[in-house]
This record gives sequence, structure tokens and C-alpha cells, in this order.
Amino acid sequence: MLMYLVSILCVTIGVVIDQYTKYQATIRLQNTSIPIFEGVFELQYLENRGASFGILQGQRWFFLIITVILLVLITRLYIKLPQSKRYIPIRICLILITAGALGNMIDRVCLGYVVDFLYFKLINFPIFNVADIYVTVSTILIACLILFYYTEKEFDEMLWGILGRQKQE
Repeated sequence: MLMYLVSILCVTIGVVIDQYTKYQATIRLQNTSIPIFEGVFELQYLENRGASFGILQGQRWFFLIITVILLVLITRLYIKLPQSKRYIPIRICLILITAGALGNMIDRVCLGYVVDFLYFKLINFPIFNVADIYVTVSTILIACLILFYYTEKEFDEMLWGILGRQKQE
């Protein structure tokens, strides 16, 4: 029970950090950009009504439905994961993905768009936010964990656990 309370606290802290940075971007960057490393990285306000790279513009309800489904699956996986220390890395990643999904979902529900403000100008990378960092980095880490850390048997147990079934031999 304590582990779940700590997890909820960590998700909450992650969402607060994300929302605070978006709030600061909203009040400080509306009509300007702030170079951090001239020509390389800057803070620049953007109202993103789509997904990464601006795809699926205006599909707010689609994103809300997908986010709710994702959060249900993540919660189920988190609960079904064995309680051993071996699964702490994946638990941390799931906490960060949850915080990122909730952070962007809050924007979509309250504002109708997601506030983005981090921009790698040097490579003209799409503008993103803290929640996007949580989701992207954690997803990459989960892929690395599955490929290089967890055994095939452990991965199968995680997969079948989320499905609520025993693996058919």
C-alpha cells in the first residue's frame, strides 16, 4: 500500500512540475522567445492542438480517449507487476509516462491545446514540453529494459499479467 501512495505522490509531483513550467511559459513567452544557447536551443511558446510533429491537428477527443485507455493499461500493468526490486526501473518509467500523459491531458481538457515551449532551433526539432520528455525518455528506457535487462520469461510474465491471463504453453 505504501508503494502505491509513494507512486501517486511521484506522479503528482511530476504533473505539478509539468504544469508549472507550462504556466511559466504561458506568462513569459507569449510574444517572445528566449535564447538559452544562441542558435541552438531556445524557449518559444506554442499552442499545440495536435500530437508530436503537429500531426492530427484538432483531434482533441481522440487524444483524450487514447490517453484514458493508456492510463488504464499502465495502471493495470503497474498493479500486476511483481513486487520485487527487479521491477523498480519499469515502475519508475510507468510513473513518468503517467505524469506526462496526465500533464498533457490536463492541457487538452482545460485549454483545448497543449502548451509546448522547448525548441532545439539548431535542428529545427518540433517544440515540446516537460510532459513530452517524461513520455519519450521513459518509453525509450522501457524499450531498452525489455531488450537488454528483463529476460524473455520476465517480459512474458509482464505481458500476460496485464492481459490478466496465464501464458498458454
